[in-house]
Amino acid sequence: MKLFNSLFGKLHQGVGIELSPQRVNLVQLRKLRQGLKLETLTSVSLPEGVFVNGQIVDSPTMAQCIQQALVEGNIKASRVATAIPGRESIIRIISVPAELDDKELRHMVLNHEAGLHLPLPCEDADLDYQKLGYFIDDDGIEKIQILLVAIRKEITETYIKTFELAGLQIDVLDINSFALIRTLREPLRQFGSQEAVVLVDIEFDCTEIAIIVNGIPHFLRTVPIGIDLMQTVLSEAMGLPVSQALELLYEMSIPSTHINGEKTDAHDDIIEINSGMVALMRLLEELADELRRSIDFYLNQNESLEVAQIMLAGPGGGLGQLDDFLTQQLNLPTSQIDPVAALSLQIDEEKYPTVERSGLGIVLGLGMREAD
Repeated sequence: MKLFNSLFGKLHQGVGIELSPQRVNLVQLRKLRQGLKLETLTSVSLPEGVFVNGQIVDSPTMAQCIQQALVEGNIKASRVATAIPGRESIIRIISVPAELDDKELRHMVLNHEAGLHLPLPCEDADLDYQKLGYFIDDDGIEKIQILLVAIRKEITETYIKTFELAGLQIDVLDINSFALIRTLREPLRQFGSQEAVVLVDIEFDCTEIAIIVNGIPHFLRTVPIGIDLMQTVLSEAMGLPVSQALELLYEMSIPSTHINGEKTDAHDDIIEINSGMVALMRLLEELADELRRSIDFYLNQNESLEVAQIMLAGPGGGLGQLDDFLTQQLNLPTSQIDPVAALSLQIDEEKYPTVERSGLGIVLGLGMREAD
């Protein structure tokens, strides 16, 4: 199994499987001369309590759901790509002397540098690294920049065990944000080396924030605001079952907080709409505040960079007019990403409406690794 080594790796044959608190997503892509073809895309609901706080806690049930997805997708596979949430990974960008050969480089990174830069003992983690490029430092010495990634062994062992129970071998263990970046490779290429892109992946149980420069994640942070909390807030405010709240959430459009360029008291303005929208907007303002803190923290350490774009992805990234809301809150250009359009794929529009397609970025990125 190839741990992490996944931003730039060679494509292989197989399928991509994404695990989340609410569902298992499975995709198979086929590489054509002119691009990619979507062969299979299926999603299976996951019982509550199987995947909690970014970890598999019920391997047998998860394995059954993975097998169900394979059956429903009519997929016969033995090797797959999957990914873990960003909160379970540790990512560092380090520099080492450029004159090292590959064997010396590997020894230095995994046996010396990792111990200096990681907050846990190396023996407790699975490690991998990727060369990023060469540069000359302030002393005129040529160095190579390295992306170092670590995951606690107990996490990787749980994933291996779960997929083995499903009769599968993990060919590539990726990280959610890496898979998403792969899907958005073309949109990201329009930005320069001094322009940072903030990728906001609004998942079911959290939001993963990745600040990307030159296609590389330089900053990762997870905040505990996701679709599940939005549903809960909405259902409590409106007296609805949570299941109905999800449908309502996808049908809503977030009201503007500005009129003629002037900020308004949005809460007062939307009381006429419903109390649920007021509660939802308060939560979205909290999310905007967390984004602002993350951006400010990163820019304070990297004064030569500027944030050129915020990109919204994940199951919550397609909420109606959320891009306009965050543009107004943060005074930064914000766009909603359609991963299907980014890869020029054909898809069933009725089964996967626009608001839900933003949640397919990770599984499509995994499928790209496995396309033949």
